[in-house]
Amino acid sequence: MTAPDPASDGATTDLHDLRVVVDRIEGRSVCGMRVGDCLELSQSRLTIPAGQHFCLYALSAVLPLLPAKQRDLAPGDWLAQDAYVACPDPEERLIMRIERTGRSSVPTEELT
Repeated sequence: MTAPDPASDGATTDLHDLRVVVDRIEGRSVCGMRVGDCLELSQSRLTIPAGQHFCLYALSAVLPLLPAKQRDLAPGDWLAQDAYVACPDPEERLIMRIERTGRSSVPTEELT
């Protein structure tokens, strides 16, 4: 007899919805992004508002942090206290801010 699969019992996982916003540009914007440009993350779906773009290099800097920022973090965790990420282009010095905007519930059985 096999044990029941706990993921199929209707359980859900709560994740924070996130917005990544260009907070400031301390150098020169070579990628064409402007302060206020953003992307949204809900569950595992990234969206960019119509008419905007998001630089691939800026995205590469922030992308590894997003799954952790979606989860509840211990109050002493550095990631719970820090919301700023820098683009890797030293000429640009583009600073992004990660904001929590809401919560989504995902059926646990849909997670891998």
